[in-house]
Amino acid sequence: MAETEATPAKPAGKGAAIIAALAYVLLWGGSSAYLYATEGDWETGVYVMAIFGVALSGFAWLLTRGANAPRIEVTRPRTESGAVLIYLALYAILFTGFGMTWARQAFPPGPEQETLVLGLKLAAHVVLPALLLIFLGAKLGPITQLGLSGRKFWRTLIVLALIILAIVCVITQSLKEISGIPPTFEIMIWAAPLGFLWMTLEAGVTEEFLFRGVVQTRLTSWFNSAWAGVIVTSVAFGLAHAPGLFMRGGPGVDGWSTDPLQVIAHTITVLSPIGLTFGLIYARTKSLLLVVLLHGLVDWLPNLANFVETWT
Repeated sequence: MAETEATPAKPAGKGAAIIAALAYVLLWGGSSAYLYATEGDWETGVYVMAIFGVALSGFAWLLTRGANAPRIEVTRPRTESGAVLIYLALYAILFTGFGMTWARQAFPPGPEQETLVLGLKLAAHVVLPALLLIFLGAKLGPITQLGLSGRKFWRTLIVLALIILAIVCVITQSLKEISGIPPTFEIMIWAAPLGFLWMTLEAGVTEEFLFRGVVQTRLTSWFNSAWAGVIVTSVAFGLAHAPGLFMRGGPGVDGWSTDPLQVIAHTITVLSPIGLTFGLIYARTKSLLLVVLLHGLVDWLPNLANFVETWT
């Protein structure tokens, strides 16, 4: 009999959620302990967990209460989950590791390099995963819903956007970097909106389509648990960045180390809590547009100064 998730939720789904939650606590705690024991940057992970994993996720939970989002059906959960996990492993090594290393070396820093990187990211995060789902017989429509009505879209977007912008301004050097451009009106009138659009494509569309739309929906159906899907996907989201950080990082780059275990621990402690926030929002609303826009906001100001310098 073909696998399907069209049946009502099974009690096993709660067990999967509990096991995933306990495993995540141990994994995140163990990674933080390893960073502490090896004199790595464990403090950043604690701050990010407090801000994203706890506070923002809590706000997102409250803001999305009452969201009426349909369940995303997956015809063959086990087969599709296995396929996307294999793709994700290849993506982490071949793309974030070797592919992006080549792209950064193909052109010197500037518009050509940034355009090449964006094109490769769209191919690896959107085009190829979409083709994989089509090959497996899955439909793309359910994972690309806008969810503008009945999903608490606008209140979640507005409130979380304001909170995210405030957090970014306080905990990063974004405003200081922007002030060093200097940010003239003639430049910022076009750079600010175009910079947001660029980061929404490069970070929001790419990563949210792959991790939330493709990976999380398959794992949610396989585990028969939305929360197990969120947790496991958030760990995968962090780990997928490890090869790129290890291969392209260096002294002065946050999270980089000559110890690959330190790099892996860093991606788990720092990036997986961010994945929890976006994963929870997507699980509650099924709105890909919502998580894409919020993800773009997270990366907008920290990258705005570099965007201006690149395109002027």
